[in-house]
Amino acid sequence: MNQAEVKEDKEFYDSSRSLIQILGKDSSKFLQSIVTNDLINCQKKLIYNAILTPVGKYLFDFFVLINSRDELIIDVKADKAKALCERLTLYKLRSDVEIKQIDGTVIIGIGKNPTGSFVDPRHEKLGWRKYILGNLNSSVPPPLDQNFLNSLRVEHCIPETDIELISDQTYILEAGFERLNGVSFKKGCFVGQEVTARMKHKTILKKGLVKVQIIGDLGKVGSRIEFQGKELGSLYTVSGGYALAFLRSNAPENNLVCGEVSLRVVEKFY
Repeated sequence: MNQAEVKEDKEFYDSSRSLIQILGKDSSKFLQSIVTNDLINCQKKLIYNAILTPVGKYLFDFFVLINSRDELIIDVKADKAKALCERLTLYKLRSDVEIKQIDGTVIIGIGKNPTGSFVDPRHEKLGWRKYILGNLNSSVPPPLDQNFLNSLRVEHCIPETDIELISDQTYILEAGFERLNGVSFKKGCFVGQEVTARMKHKTILKKGLVKVQIIGDLGKVGSRIEFQGKELGSLYTVSGGYALAFLRSNAPENNLVCGEVSLRVVEKFY
């Protein structure tokens, strides 16, 4: 289903997410020095972010909700929450912060924003996110339809944790983080900032995230993308005859081969 085909409001309970609380007077200052985006000067309350390795490779991506001056809530993939807490604790040193996982519910929706919700900062067509902290006493919406989410991601070229975003491998600019409002080049230092800034200002990206059309039987799609026998990229999320792929910048836009199908580049997003 394409976003253009969504006729009514939809909302889902996303059980694949977990919440982390950072509490204390140094909360914003502490996280500001680590993450890719600007928490201090941003006017938004929900901010898309990442943590990188010192050499600029992706480790985690997540949303930061600025709940108050002394409290931040992180919305992250559930299977990454423990590792993210451990990573943040490594950077804590003497900062006056407490870092812990907390109970809570993540609701995402398409359509009219309900009270207390926040527009997804990556792309307005991804709808809104709402956070209910603590134990939920009332009923929740139906569970997230992964096929529906994938259709939105492919349509708008949104990379996902552990699919297009691979720990200790992906460079965030190749994944389109600037377009997704996930990195600031004005905030000053963060972990991996030097390599990221160099890629932004001094180099031409050798590969990046693209949207491709699949021409042929979807059951015969492969993962390795080739042109005249030479490997030029990899295919990832597939939805409705289209897919996300990482492709070398010198690749042609037509007659690419992936398994037993051919591919055509529809849009480049890096």
